[in-house]
Amino acid sequence: MRMGSDMTELQYTSIQCPYCWEALEIAIDPSVSDQEYVEDCQVCCQPILIHAVFNESQQLAVSVTPENE
Repeated sequence: MRMGSDMTELQYTSIQCPYCWEALEIAIDPSVSDQEYVEDCQVCCQPILIHAVFNESQQLAVSVTPENE
């Protein structure tokens, strides 16, 4: 089944876990220009606070910190 053209394609980017320092690939929804959420590291399972912002040119800036900091 094909999705409608109004579906926004996810943007993938790499981050580094602030606990175990592993490189991880995450998917960000560009339809939300400023978002903050918690995602567990795929390697060490620690909670990472992810803050993603798309500017007017749809360029993505991502910052990550330990959730309990």
